[in-house]
Amino acid sequence: MTPSARPARALIFDMDGTVVDNMRFHEAAWGRLLTEHGLPFDADSFFKKTAGMASAEILAPLFPGADAARIDALGHDKESYYREDYGPHVVPLAGLLTLMARADAAQVPMALATAAPPGNVDLVLDKLELRERFVTVVSPSQGFRGKPNPDLFLEAARRMAVPAADCIVFEDAPNGVEAARRAGMRATALLTMLDAEAFAAYDNLIASARDFTALDGLPALRFA
Repeated sequence: MTPSARPARALIFDMDGTVVDNMRFHEAAWGRLLTEHGLPFDADSFFKKTAGMASAEILAPLFPGADAARIDALGHDKESYYREDYGPHVVPLAGLLTLMARADAAQVPMALATAAPPGNVDLVLDKLELRERFVTVVSPSQGFRGKPNPDLFLEAARRMAVPAADCIVFEDAPNGVEAARRAGMRATALLTMLDAEAFAAYDNLIASARDFTALDGLPALRFA
């Protein structure tokens, strides 16, 4: 059996653009914030560069003279814009709940590893009633570095007591797939924002798909 086909013993999900197709709402919020402060904003390049990073990691180089309190305030404004716009539109990505049900039935643990701040995590998990499905939630708000650093994924594997090589990560951004690679984990790309060619360079990628329904036949997700 090839390494890519080896059944997963644990699943790790990114949230934004993966559990939910919400990145365009984030883009709108970032665009609003930066425009208000007289900064240029190009949605495509911004997403590719920053997806998976914590807000403070994104804001610090954009506002080099700002202290920590100012960075926090800017991040608060951006997330307020996002939650206001996205709140009425929260739905799971197609096929997600079916995959999670199969993992539950096979006693395969699941974790959420996301750069999103706690308020954004609460919005999605509570509206979709997913909180009980995850063994743990790991985020930079707990003191970990954001992606492409491997910290979030390694901590999720540690908390689930599953070796990194036996985990499969679900991501929508190159930064996230790179973080999985650095963690020694296989990854699947959800093409909610980017096309498959954006992930072509990653040797840890075992599949890419528009949503979870296309992953039903993936050998690594048969949990045999």
